Amino acid sequence: MNSVKTYHKAHSETENMSFGISKMEAVYAKRQGRVDEPHRHHYYTVLIIKKAKGLHKIDFNAYNLANHQIIFVGPGQVHQVIETEPSFGYAMTFSNQFLSENAVPLSFINSLSLFQNYDQSPPLQPNKTQFETIENFAENIFKLFKSDDKMKYLSIGAFLKLLLIECNKICAVNPIESDVDTTGNNLIRTFKAAVEKHYHKEHSTTFYAHKLFITPDHLNRTFKAKIGKTAKEYIQARIITEAKRLLYFTDLTNKEIAYQLGFNEPGNFSAFFKKHTKLSPSKFKKEELSS
Repeated sequence: MNSVKTYHKAHSETENMSFGISKMEAVYAKRQGRVDEPHRHHYYTVLIIKKAKGLHKIDFNAYNLANHQIIFVGPGQVHQVIETEPSFGYAMTFSNQFLSENAVPLSFINSLSLFQNYDQSPPLQPNKTQFETIENFAENIFKLFKSDDKMKYLSIGAFLKLLLIECNKICAVNPIESDVDTTGNNLIRTFKAAVEKHYHKEHSTTFYAHKLFITPDHLNRTFKAKIGKTAKEYIQARIITEAKRLLYFTDLTNKEIAYQLGFNEPGNFSAFFKKHTKLSPSKFKKEELSS
């Protein structure tokens, strides 16, 4: 079985590897309606969908495509757009490099509720007025991208920040704060980085709290207030997501996956996986491969 396809360039038709934007209808026409295979990027993806029908699959969760949606995909997430007819809107991609070079702090991106990275990633459903505002920002970004303006990427960065702020206003959890570099946000950012580094071996909230020099209770309360779930739930979601990716995209056995994800016994891994997905690892793999 081949490993999941990974895209490294933000825009395949230009030399610029850090930013790209295309009209969704043009992408559909270029593919001649063929469905792309599941893949992941090393950058952020935002789909501003004016009209669409079909499914969006992201880390093995499926959501119906519909009119007036905004979809966010974080770096590393496996996703697939399955269109039953041509979609209309914009597909935008950008990297951390683009953000840092064009006056958009990484702390700003990390303060948003938009790129969840793991677990559930439902599309944003703005109302008509909200969508028109977001679409207007996307249209300006598209025009700038196609222009020869010498400072176009700096201008794109400004419009991108406005677009993301407008989207974040719609989220029920974690409304953006005026100062995105607060102590709480720094804590969340450091915690997420630690989980990414250690989740293969360390599963306890206590381990991460000690690394951050705080109590597990303080970590959970801060994370719950900012993200809407506990630190423990975040760690578990990260492990489950990786387990699903390994089950689907590799030929590793359940035993090999269990040890790779820090479980002492394969049975413990199977019980953990079934508790959080209602399926055994083997049944999950069979159902996904046959779908």
